[in-house]
Amino acid sequence: MGGAESDGVSRLFADLGADVLKIEPPGGSPARRVGPSVVGTSVQFALQNANKRSAVLDPSDAADRARLIDLAGAADIVVDGGNPGAAAAFGTSCAVLAQRFTHLVTLSVTDFGTSGPRASWRATDAVLYALSTALSRTGPTSGTPVLPPVGIASATAAAQAAWAALAAYYRRLRDGTGDYIDFSRFEGVLQSLDPPFGSEGQAAVGVKRTDELWRGRPRNQQIYPIFGCRDGYVRICLLSPRQWRGMFGWLGEPEQFADPKFDTIAARYAASRDLNAAIAELFSGQTMTELVAEGQARGVPIAAVLSPAQTLASNHFRQVGALTDTELARGVEAVVPAGPFVVDGNRAGLTRPAPAPGADDAAWTDITPRPVSGGETISRPFEGMRILDLGVIVAGGELGRLFADLGAEVIKIESAAYPDGLRQAPPGMAMSRSWALTHRNEYGLGLDLRHRDGAQVFAALVAQSDAVFANFKPGTLASLGFSYERLRELNPAIVLAESSAFGATGPWSARMGYGPLVRATTGVTWLWTSPDAGPGEFYDATTVFPDHVSARITAIAALAALVQCRASGTGAHVHISQAEAAVNQLATVYATESARAAGLPVLDDAVQHGVYPCAGEDEWCVVSLRSDDDRAALATVVDGDLAQWTRTRDKTDVANALQRAGIAAAPMNRAVDVLTDPQVRFRKPYTDMAHPLFDAPMPTETGPAPYANIAPAERRPAPMPGEHTREICQKVLGLTSQDTDRLIAQGALFTYRERP
Repeated sequence: MGGAESDGVSRLFADLGADVLKIEPPGGSPARRVGPSVVGTSVQFALQNANKRSAVLDPSDAADRARLIDLAGAADIVVDGGNPGAAAAFGTSCAVLAQRFTHLVTLSVTDFGTSGPRASWRATDAVLYALSTALSRTGPTSGTPVLPPVGIASATAAAQAAWAALAAYYRRLRDGTGDYIDFSRFEGVLQSLDPPFGSEGQAAVGVKRTDELWRGRPRNQQIYPIFGCRDGYVRICLLSPRQWRGMFGWLGEPEQFADPKFDTIAARYAASRDLNAAIAELFSGQTMTELVAEGQARGVPIAAVLSPAQTLASNHFRQVGALTDTELARGVEAVVPAGPFVVDGNRAGLTRPAPAPGADDAAWTDITPRPVSGGETISRPFEGMRILDLGVIVAGGELGRLFADLGAEVIKIESAAYPDGLRQAPPGMAMSRSWALTHRNEYGLGLDLRHRDGAQVFAALVAQSDAVFANFKPGTLASLGFSYERLRELNPAIVLAESSAFGATGPWSARMGYGPLVRATTGVTWLWTSPDAGPGEFYDATTVFPDHVSARITAIAALAALVQCRASGTGAHVHISQAEAAVNQLATVYATESARAAGLPVLDDAVQHGVYPCAGEDEWCVVSLRSDDDRAALATVVDGDLAQWTRTRDKTDVANALQRAGIAAAPMNRAVDVLTDPQVRFRKPYTDMAHPLFDAPMPTETGPAPYANIAPAERRPAPMPGEHTREICQKVLGLTSQDTDRLIAQGALFTYRERP
């Protein structure tokens, strides 16, 4: 049910094989009229409702109202959107349905949740960017902030909502307990786009001291510099000393940069003016293709800054099946993103176009009684589940934490020789805040997979586990002797969940993949700019998108495989390309561009999003005008020019006045503002987490969404490297202390030793 707020959630379920029946009123869902459109058909609706069925029920008809209740009672998950939701017209709601059918998982998707001082506020992507701090971290170092591309926020919220609902459904399969989830899109974006309190220090806007968050505008915009070349732009991402030496050789080993100090990022950044000038001169006469080929050969992480049209035209995305031809409107086809899921090497994505209103009967295709409960007694969905987590940095690290928060025993496996990048801590600190927040509720095992005995320990753990998580470069796990085939030999029910920059196959799969290069290659960087920007000025350097949302998409795929394993006893191999995740976040933009390139008549979205100055130093607000009704309402509040009106007013007062008139508007929050946001204070998506290595508690997520029947996440401290090695060897593998000591002495294992 519902409209655009919830359609993206159920599309993810449909891609993974669920029978999704969209209930529409007579005349069709209002979401069918959301722009942009091609030949009069909403592109967004066409994409978000692919792979579904459609039935029309009239809420004014008593028989149809009863039919809706019957359908809900026989469903596994009910998804509704809007406040009030579409179910309200039928005399019910997600909360009521969950109370009536105690096995049912119901998901209410609203802009700000159904309770709190801003429950009635309207949100657009611009509003969500402003309140979640994404706006304050993008744009030039001074002047007007720049809105990230429209579409990312809504798609990010949809992924978080789908994860929350699927986790509740997994719990239902185990003990028969359904749930009611009061999901706020604002909270979903706050947790999953660029969390101000979570993985990756950059996302926290830079910490001046451990207790003071940066209030200024974006810094380090040139840390991943972009250079003009003969036919466009390229971006480089120099991190390691080896990568810098490749670039140094490419420059001809100039004496100016020969000092060994340039092996460090800090030295290169300090000399960035001269260094970037030298690189710009080297690159200026060559093409994007030539530069990428040369950079790859020299071990220099580099990517072309492609437009959406160039991304859609790439051989890579076509070869791996990431793009498909689909019918956007009757008799009108376009190239569109197919969906991010790859399971056992096969694309689980768009196969059927969105149905016409009422194309299907209001009935389930499978009338077999649904499995309700496995008869277990649990309080969190994943209690008793064991996961071996080899993931690193954000996309890999956060994947394990999502399961650990909901009860899984997640064993974080670390190598002494190759520590996780998130472990880099400021001088004098034993642990980074990012590590503490990313790896809470996990156990630390120090293990060398390259050691023969270490590999044997890992093999023994695989035999007793439910899943293995990794985000290495494709082929790395197999080169260590643990291909999916090998894992299945050890445990036929094992689920392997992997993610990588560009996927497991295709021409780009072997490329060095960092977030900035993924964004450049997929057209995201090209879109992350403003009309006022100069040539080559893009503003995505201070985001870590799509890392966080890639973790959630991988989690959804992994959990879907675990659901299937419960029924069949057979595991699966899921692999998520972070590049494909990014493209699918902006599927409406890319499909519209595809239709335009094909010469189809495109009517652009009429929504106008603006960033406006407010009273105070560098304070801003956003205003979205979605329709003529909004423009008429604006005229009743503002007499004259909108920017002049906002300039002398407090940003929150502006938002309050416009929201009272029904206009989507919001103040620009910085990270330091989030915890005092009135809706955040009321809904409590954060709670304090203490860690023995930190002087003060840290704000951390309470859970993926407010559940009625699932307890908030535990807050056990993140482990030091190898902190639980002995405990795991004893309790999980049954090794004696002598056996463990021998493995440690041989270098197969290591354990944490506290500094004297």
